[in-house]
Amino acid sequence: MENQDINEESINNQEVDNIQDEAVSGDNVTAKPSAEELLAEEKDRYIRLYAEFENYKKRTAKEKMEFFQYANQDMMVSMLGVLDDFERALKEIAKNGNPSDLQGVELIYQKFKNRLTEKGLKAMEVNAGDTFNVDFHEAITQIPAPSEDLKGKIVDVIETGYTLGDKVIRFAKVVTGN
Repeated sequence: MENQDINEESINNQEVDNIQDEAVSGDNVTAKPSAEELLAEEKDRYIRLYAEFENYKKRTAKEKMEFFQYANQDMMVSMLGVLDDFERALKEIAKNGNPSDLQGVELIYQKFKNRLTEKGLKAMEVNAGDTFNVDFHEAITQIPAPSEDLKGKIVDVIETGYTLGDKVIRFAKVVTGN
């Protein structure tokens, strides 16, 4: 009898273990997602992909506009030397030359300058007494300030600076006071 009781107890323990194993294995089995869940997941992926593509289009359009805006930058930089030569020639002709010569050279200078301005070139407004800004000015040298209020400020402008759109293509060369 005792063997039979032990045997029955062992069978009962096995049945309890089997029931517990079935319960655990039932929890581990992943339920297949429903059609609505799959549709929602795919819709979310589609919306994200669409938004990413729209951002790509905006970014490439912006890069294209910037490319066209600054495509002629090299040509503009090379023309700045010619513009400077015109300004120097105008000063010399005004000192020593014939007024009709001055008028002719000035007309050509204005026409040339207007064409460059139409393409986006702008001269920087820099005057003596302005605050020195490393984003727009290049200090050529420092001299003792003629007055206290010019310390750390621009004393003289050697060469005009230019911007193309919002981008500096030549820094204004200045003398600062210390």
